[in-house]
Amino acid sequence: MQRRTLIHTALASLAGGLSALPAFAQDQWPTGKAITYLVPFPAGGTTDVLGRLIGQKLGPALSTTVVIDNKGGAGGSVGSEIASRAAPDGYTMLGGTISSHAINVSLYPKIGYDPQKSFAPVTLIGTNPVVLVVNQASPYKTLKDVLEASKAKSGGLSSASAGTGTSQHLALELLAYKSGVKFTHIPYKGSGPAIQDVIGGQVDMMFDTTVVAGPHIQSGKLRAIAVTSSKRLASMPDVPTVAESGVPGLKDFEVVSWQAIFVPAGTPAPIVDRLHKEIRTILAQPDMQEKLKGFGMEPADMTTAQIAAFQKAEVDKWAQVIKAANIKAE
Repeated sequence: MQRRTLIHTALASLAGGLSALPAFAQDQWPTGKAITYLVPFPAGGTTDVLGRLIGQKLGPALSTTVVIDNKGGAGGSVGSEIASRAAPDGYTMLGGTISSHAINVSLYPKIGYDPQKSFAPVTLIGTNPVVLVVNQASPYKTLKDVLEASKAKSGGLSSASAGTGTSQHLALELLAYKSGVKFTHIPYKGSGPAIQDVIGGQVDMMFDTTVVAGPHIQSGKLRAIAVTSSKRLASMPDVPTVAESGVPGLKDFEVVSWQAIFVPAGTPAPIVDRLHKEIRTILAQPDMQEKLKGFGMEPADMTTAQIAAFQKAEVDKWAQVIKAANIKAE
């Protein structure tokens, strides 16, 4: 009798201890519930491509499914606001970018979320410059050609972007500000439809990430004019940097885009840590490293604290650029 009593007491104590554990520790993954990976841009853009590549591997790693949900609009702000209101339980992730999490807060009067306070950083996927491209039939071969043509055209050459406030848009505005040449900005709801109109000749040019533009450059549909990095890319060694153009005022020109993953603020640290660990493992795999480098991206390896510090510096940097160039949301 005493033995049975001791056993019952021990089991009751164990059950009580288990019930006291936080919910995320008991049913973190898997629970049969899919993880929603919000992409704040339409399908076909950089954030979408990377989200699908990571999601295909993250699902099996967590014994669940990762569902990509595209919510484009306002340079990534629409989808980001939706993600900021999601339950902080590890079942909502967001593909954040330089625009949604560094630029938009200074560009739009109200975006419905704080890029730093509304989210917890999980992983910095990588960084990459943007590249200025024109279609294959374009007469422009160099950046000087582009600038001279834009000077001669009323309103300037037309330039597409993935949306107002994106790195593509800011690269254009920075070029206009530093060179003194005007352009007509044409914002789209994502890189996919924007770059198709450049390929089709409906728009004169576009700054876009090497992730999206790279395959079209390789296929011959687009011609690369210049990259916005401080040095030439190993993946595009024949494409000069903007700084190499010899144009006065562009010697220090540099725009580097970046891609990261965030979760809603308040997500328990063990969940953030597990996601960080799993995604870093995925990104370190040889095939993923090859894909990132093929896209012209520089893989990043930062702790969550380092990502937060990096993001703060980016928010401050672009706030200064937007103010100096007097950039307004359209």
